[in-house]
Amino acid sequence: MLRWAVIFFVIAIIAALLGFTGIAGSSMQIAKILFFVFIILAVVIFIFGRV
Repeated sequence: MLRWAVIFFVIAIIAALLGFTGIAGSSMQIAKILFFVFIILAVVIFIFGRV
């Protein structure tokens, strides 16, 4: 999941450099959502792995 977040982040950066602001904004939002989902799942797995 973190891999997909990085991919969408790179797409957002490239799109922003080329002037595609709509695609850049959408890709950044997707990357942000995937990153936070990854963080939440990592914390949950860490907590339940310790129990």
